[in-house]
Amino acid sequence: MRIAYLECFSGISGDMFLGALVDAGVPFPLLESTVAALNVGARLESRKVMRGGLSGTKIDVITEEHHEHEHAHPVQNHQHEHPHTHSHEHDHAHEHSHSQGHNHQHEHSHEHEHTHANETVHSHEHTHQPHRSLSAILDIIKSAPLSDSVKLRATRAFQFLGEAEARIHSMPVEQVHFHEVGAVDTIVDIVCAAVGAEHLKADRWLCSPLNVGSGTVNCAHGTLPVPAPATLALLGDAPIYSSGPAMERVTPTGAAILRMLEVEYTSLPALRVAATGYGAGGRDTPGQPNLLRLLVGEESAQQNAPESIAILETVIDDSSPQLIAYVSELLLEAGAWDVYRIPVQMKKGRTGVQLTVLCHPDRVVTLRDLLFRETTTIGLHWRVENKISLAREFKEVQTEWGPVRIKIARWPSGEVANAAPEYEDCRRLATEHSIPLKVITEQARRMFAAREEER
Repeated sequence: MRIAYLECFSGISGDMFLGALVDAGVPFPLLESTVAALNVGARLESRKVMRGGLSGTKIDVITEEHHEHEHAHPVQNHQHEHPHTHSHEHDHAHEHSHSQGHNHQHEHSHEHEHTHANETVHSHEHTHQPHRSLSAILDIIKSAPLSDSVKLRATRAFQFLGEAEARIHSMPVEQVHFHEVGAVDTIVDIVCAAVGAEHLKADRWLCSPLNVGSGTVNCAHGTLPVPAPATLALLGDAPIYSSGPAMERVTPTGAAILRMLEVEYTSLPALRVAATGYGAGGRDTPGQPNLLRLLVGEESAQQNAPESIAILETVIDDSSPQLIAYVSELLLEAGAWDVYRIPVQMKKGRTGVQLTVLCHPDRVVTLRDLLFRETTTIGLHWRVENKISLAREFKEVQTEWGPVRIKIARWPSGEVANAAPEYEDCRRLATEHSIPLKVITEQARRMFAAREEER
């Protein structure tokens, strides 16, 4: 299986993702032709840059000055170094929405200034003019000569953005009009991301926990904490953390790309790496390379490869044993791999029960919510660790009372490491035939051992 793994130790933005794609081998002319097909008055530039002493690829979206500047508001008196082009060193990804009934006849001037690790600093003085609607953006994607799979992915990304804005502003998604999210560079970033992802032909997209940065961002809605509301809404239950200088590191466009790719958040699996790419953010941040790393390769088929396991724990001292047993059954039914209970001595001499739940990392949110809903706990902690296990299989033996499954664990060489009769099978037969459980278990074990010896 072909795997693409994103390491977001410095976050993710649209331009970083495109840079990582090109650095990993996606042909830059493919992305250039994609931008031309969109027909939005833009082009791409690619260059090598240094970030923290490491080389990465930087992708810029260039719009012609005489083409209507398509941020949320066309920019007047925009100061930049190049008199004939406007170079974005990032995906301009703070979106702000207005309902369709908003009156834009009046003059509305404000400053929009923000800084994050994947951007340069922009200070805009602009006045309101008509904004892009979600349907207008989707029409651009629909009419472009692109593959159906690319159109589907890009459309989903903008639908995610629209739904996030609608939720934040408590309005129907049909009434959302985009500001920066409707900008040419963001359309280019998302569509090119879909094209590049298709070219890589990855069967699964995986991702590390996300460094979202810290501090605040100033925008039309005022000063807001990082991550911005739209980013937070898009990330959902993705694992996030903060590290490095106080900057915004995950942009809404970057978050939308992750949703578009349906990434799974997990540790790096066993992988035979075929390509590596580093996508650069707009600035060289001190102490932490401002890069997104992309690994592409084939998942290793070796046995006993480590995999991720989530461990949830809480201590309860005010519930009955019956309730704890009931909740344990619910947890197993909801997808927990195992649940166990340990008596503990708490402060002030109270006796409590430590409830530990083992599960796949994808089940953390579901099982966490179940614990809060069904028990009296008001807090719990969880962590993700690596686990390794032997290959397992089931074989059936026929006892004189009926069939019993045997769970078999094998060493990589194929030799049996352990074999045990399934408890539920033995219990059912013991109940049906009024035979001691230990008798059925022992006969099933002997029959399996004899069959293995013959084999």
